[in-house]
Amino acid sequence: MHALDLIIVAAFLIGMPLLGVLFGGRQRSSKDYFVSDKPMSWWVVCLSVVSAETSALTVISVPTVAYLGTFTFLQLALGYLLGRIVVAFVLLPKYMSGNLVTAYAYLGKRFGSKLQSTASVTFLFTRLLADGLRLFATAIPIKVLLAAYDINAPYWAICLVTGVGMLVFSYIGGVRAVVWVDAVQLGVYIVGGFAVIAVLAGKLPDGWLGQAFEAGKFQLLDFSADILTSPYAIITAILGGAVLSMASHGSDQLIVQRLMSCKDLKDSRKALIGSGVIVFFQFGLFLFIGVMIWALFKGATPASMGMAASDELFPHVIINVLPPGVSGFMLASILAAAMSSSLNALASSTVTDVLQKVSKRTFTDAEVLRQGKIWTVVWAGLLIGFASLFTSKNNPIVEQGLSITGYTYGALLGSFLLGLIFKKARQGDALVAFVVTVIGMATIILTVKFPVGAKELALAYPWYPPLGVLITLVVGGLLSLRHSTNAPEAVEAEVPAK
Repeated sequence: MHALDLIIVAAFLIGMPLLGVLFGGRQRSSKDYFVSDKPMSWWVVCLSVVSAETSALTVISVPTVAYLGTFTFLQLALGYLLGRIVVAFVLLPKYMSGNLVTAYAYLGKRFGSKLQSTASVTFLFTRLLADGLRLFATAIPIKVLLAAYDINAPYWAICLVTGVGMLVFSYIGGVRAVVWVDAVQLGVYIVGGFAVIAVLAGKLPDGWLGQAFEAGKFQLLDFSADILTSPYAIITAILGGAVLSMASHGSDQLIVQRLMSCKDLKDSRKALIGSGVIVFFQFGLFLFIGVMIWALFKGATPASMGMAASDELFPHVIINVLPPGVSGFMLASILAAAMSSSLNALASSTVTDVLQKVSKRTFTDAEVLRQGKIWTVVWAGLLIGFASLFTSKNNPIVEQGLSITGYTYGALLGSFLLGLIFKKARQGDALVAFVVTVIGMATIILTVKFPVGAKELALAYPWYPPLGVLITLVVGGLLSLRHSTNAPEAVEAEVPAK
């Protein structure tokens, strides 16, 4: 390691929050803090969406997926694009047509405040766990970097520093700061990815690319894998990926909040669909890096090289293979990617969907803004604390991150679709269906196994959202048959004027 790398990392740690504060400016209202009074350019929002959904997990873990397997992970990206197209034309018009701050405010208008608060609390819990994992994933390479200088920093300390960086620009700059920092971060680690390819290309022997093709490393479609247990079987990946994308980009406030900051529905659609195209090529970029690392190490297992976890592969290359400067730049990009903040989304959902509904009174705009900033700080503390829960390194971290959402994404997306498809469905029907789905998915994920050869394997994680949606629609749809007329719109649950 070189002192230049530490300087670059330190510059990013200081520079990203300052950049966010510069772009964010001062917020005049709660709407400005949560969704921006000044519309954001669609291409900036597009980059922000990509950064928010992939972040450090992509940089660290996707190369590992290719190293241990093939390019079949890219099938998920095809599904992601299809899911985004559906959201762009089915759910986005609902969000953009009203004066809404969160995705769950639509559920409040359709069903009532109880379902709005239930969905919001579910989002808060899921996002806390998922982003805690993201924060832990970022600490892995930073810990390796510091160890090279005989600094034994605990994971919690690394997470604390990163979390405080997120808090600074989220608290001061609001959603504008979050979106702009995301966009810059995406550019940083994409450039870093190409720099890694350039360096590794000079270290690999002639003929490595042909050897990789012969070994099947570039296989894209998988028609042979078991569709129930393999996440990269073609039907599982594309169908499951599409529904997962519909849930994450249509019912997750982290993404919806960014899309709401666009000028109009047309720009939101361009940002959303464009993000799917970028994700496809981004996955391809880091999968290719994984194949290059496979060629560099001649396919040796991580354990045989003294690594405690497979996700240490790429950090090992960054620290020990890349030259000074490039190594620091990649470490900084991973650290910066972790600063793709969900704090503003968590705060907006807490204040709009929970506090105002529980208190049963309309907050003034000044109160909403003040509470938003308070809860931004609270969620930063909770996120840092939860990051210490994720210490399992048995599977690539990106797969763990995707599986966490399986418990709740189906119920969230299913609730939106229930309101759109079943006109007779009432709030009671939706609440029962929501609870049954969450309990059912937890039971399936934790207990159901399928015999595959001599092993018993769990259901592949891309099936979690489709199965959850199905349960919600079946239960809620059957319950709605009790009613003879269509449900009236729950106008009392509209978001207070700002």
